Amino acid sequence: MRIDKLLFFLRFAKSRSLAQNWAEAGHIRVNGRRVEKASLSIGVGDVITMPMGEIVVTLKLLSMPIRRGPASETVLCYQLID
Repeated sequence: MRIDKLLFFLRFAKSRSLAQNWAEAGHIRVNGRRVEKASLSIGVGDVITMPMGEIVVTLKLLSMPIRRGPASETVLCYQLID
């Protein structure tokens, strides 16, 4: 799954175009490497680091979401890392 679609499905971005802008601006890291394309493929087990407001969020992808569902469903797809 593409990084922009994943962030939209996991409800970190309000729109897919916003997630595309974040990725292309270089604000996101996957497994420690800077993302420069919104088309980057993401898989289960990848670690994603990104700024959210004034904090930095790091999460590990546990499963792939199949849709942009309710928040209670999406939180089961990742684990926050401190």
